[in-house]
Amino acid sequence: MAAAGLLAILIAVFGPGLAARGAGELRIPGAGLTTLLRTALFTALAVHLGELLAAQLSLPVRGRPRTAVRSWSGYAALAGAAAAAGQIIQLAAVSGLGITATYATRDGGLLLIIANGLFIAAGCAASRRPALALAPLAVVIGAEAIRAHPEAYSPEIGAALTVVHLTAASLWTGGLLYVLRTMWLWRGSPVAARALLGRYARLAIWLYVALAATGTVSTLRRLPLDVVFTSAYGRTLLVKVALMAVVSALAVAARRRMLRDTDPAVAHRLARREQVVLGAVVVVSAILTVVPDPHGISMRP
Repeated sequence: MAAAGLLAILIAVFGPGLAARGAGELRIPGAGLTTLLRTALFTALAVHLGELLAAQLSLPVRGRPRTAVRSWSGYAALAGAAAAAGQIIQLAAVSGLGITATYATRDGGLLLIIANGLFIAAGCAASRRPALALAPLAVVIGAEAIRAHPEAYSPEIGAALTVVHLTAASLWTGGLLYVLRTMWLWRGSPVAARALLGRYARLAIWLYVALAATGTVSTLRRLPLDVVFTSAYGRTLLVKVALMAVVSALAVAARRRMLRDTDPAVAHRLARREQVVLGAVVVVSAILTVVPDPHGISMRP
């Protein structure tokens, strides 16, 4: 886990520079730090939303143990709020504006909404009705979708696609994390653990469809074909596609073993590998939101 975390930090810090090497694009100030902060933000959304989803999936499981894993949603939301606040401070430093003046900018105002939304979500997680966090988390996803699409060409379509894509990705990644933690806690009840993984797997199919559909449409909108290999965005996207192919293979393998074996241990091991690769996908997705718009170097009109 420590090695994986260190590798994720290195990819976040140096990834944007490596992707843009030789592309002739404008250098993004503080791209490495921004990617790291955005990785923390995406991770916080995944942990919180995934926990809300998977906790409900576990309730109807027959013969389930009465024990439940410790909630991470409150801590994740606070970490996400801190990451959003860090982006505000970085934006102020790069632009030469004061903090108050930064709030008045488009990106600064949206980041402030995101930070406040995650802080409220953390309070909801600590309350007796943690499901109330869905409202502020929805606001956070909406603000992030708007912030990620400042382009002049139909930004409302891009924002709508991002809402669906980010929601599905968060539910898939965070939901799997909670399911794996619960399966480990329920290792003495393999029938219940296998049933929980099965319930998650059936939902994950639809999340995968939503991810694939919105990701494909977003790519066709944002990436001109003539700069697929020469732009930082195109290169990063190719890495993400390769990682998603690995995730897909691991998910299919875990599902087959789950259907074949009554002991969920093998499927659990494959799903853990899937979770690790999904963590890399989160980092690469953060890089995609930092690198320049590829239309800047495209020769297409």
